[in-house]
Amino acid sequence: MDNVLLRLEGIEKSFPGVKALDGVNLTVTAGRVMALIGENGAGKSTLMKVLTGIYKRDAGNMTYLGEKTEFKGPAQSQAAGISIIHQELNLLPELSIAENIFLGREQTGRLGNIRWDRMYRDADELLLRLGVTHSSKIRLGELGIGEQQMVEIAKALSFESRVIIMDEPTDALTDTETQALFSVINELRDANYGVVYISHRLKEIFEICDDVTILRDGKFIAEMSVNDINEETLIELMVGRKLEEQYPRIAVAKGDVLLRTKELSAEGVDKVNLDICEGEIVGVAGLMGAGRTELMKAIFGANPVTAGDITLKGKRIHIRSPKDALDAGIAFISEDRKADGLILGLSVKENMTLSALKHFSNVSGYVDHSKEREAVDDYIGTFNIKTPSRRQPVGNLSGGNQQKVAIAKGLMTRPKILILDEPTRGVDVGAKKEIYQLINTFKKEGMSIILVSSDMPEILGMSDRIVVMHEGRISGEFAAAEATQENIMACAVGKKR
Repeated sequence: MDNVLLRLEGIEKSFPGVKALDGVNLTVTAGRVMALIGENGAGKSTLMKVLTGIYKRDAGNMTYLGEKTEFKGPAQSQAAGISIIHQELNLLPELSIAENIFLGREQTGRLGNIRWDRMYRDADELLLRLGVTHSSKIRLGELGIGEQQMVEIAKALSFESRVIIMDEPTDALTDTETQALFSVINELRDANYGVVYISHRLKEIFEICDDVTILRDGKFIAEMSVNDINEETLIELMVGRKLEEQYPRIAVAKGDVLLRTKELSAEGVDKVNLDICEGEIVGVAGLMGAGRTELMKAIFGANPVTAGDITLKGKRIHIRSPKDALDAGIAFISEDRKADGLILGLSVKENMTLSALKHFSNVSGYVDHSKEREAVDDYIGTFNIKTPSRRQPVGNLSGGNQQKVAIAKGLMTRPKILILDEPTRGVDVGAKKEIYQLINTFKKEGMSIILVSSDMPEILGMSDRIVVMHEGRISGEFAAAEATQENIMACAVGKKR
């Protein structure tokens, strides 16, 4: 008990029409890593905002370092020694590493001049603790995502934090970068920091965490040692029911070739030949930077084609913009829903129908709002989107529910071909299952689906055929029956198949 750094008890928080937190508990102990898990919308983000003072709690107690506490904002909680490393990194790429670490807290002399030598020295020492070999003088934008994540951790350490919260820290990391992060977490544990680890990747919970706190629908469900639970029980506690099969692939007789690329080249894409049949799910695998997203954007008209052809039902088509692609029946759901997929300030309804207004307009161009509302409500029900109403700003929804809105937005255009780029990134296991079942529904209706994913079990579990990319080219292709993680990874690193 003496090692408890932070304790939240009976936390409640309500918004108009929604009780976001209802009696939630969380304990953070020195020298242990606490996993915080739950479905999208379970209340994890709201709890972190209550903890750091962004939201004022309606009820409950918070004790930090043995004293009852209430922070009035993130600056106060951070100064007290609680740091959050967000899923979207809060860094400025044009500044140096040192400037990012000490932004707003620059070390100055008596006359107010910045003590650059001292600042660089202190930043270098922090980086060395984390195994980052770069000089703190270099521009942050020159680092990869994994190394930028380490800079965020260095920034947290510079505040002499006792509690470090990591929100989906491995979402954009390679396997190598993930293992480097885990090494850092182990060092933080050994140095008696308290770590809160928020993730939807259950495998990581068992690999790096000591304890787990489970939330469901804003309620505290359980806190237990990771050693006392298995993945099946964890999922059941998260979603409130058994998930019989995580990857429910169905067999559908595929039809004729619908889309074909021939020697297609664009930025990051080199002479790609790819066929997609009606009623087929084609998985696209490969390491980060292999050209998967670049290829999808070339097909969608967002990455200008420099050579080669695209044919639809045997006829050559010219796609120079996303509008051309939508008109041809191709919809693209971006991996970066916040930057490319959604307008966070607009409502659920406005986001869903933004690309499909012509389907709700009469010959004079006036939108039939009744028809529009009816379609949106149908998708909210079909996708089980957790929102108080269709008028709710989409930025207020959880990540998984935002993803469902992004997919619904693509489907509103009534596409023949649906491109899903990392469709379940940052999505909980329950929402993943719902997305997979929706994909199966589209497949049965004859839609062609391209599934780009870094989640190997997802690619293996849902695809009828898998192509692997390496350095902008297709390096291998496998039918579902012959695909294994080993032969996919071999092609991903450049071995031809």
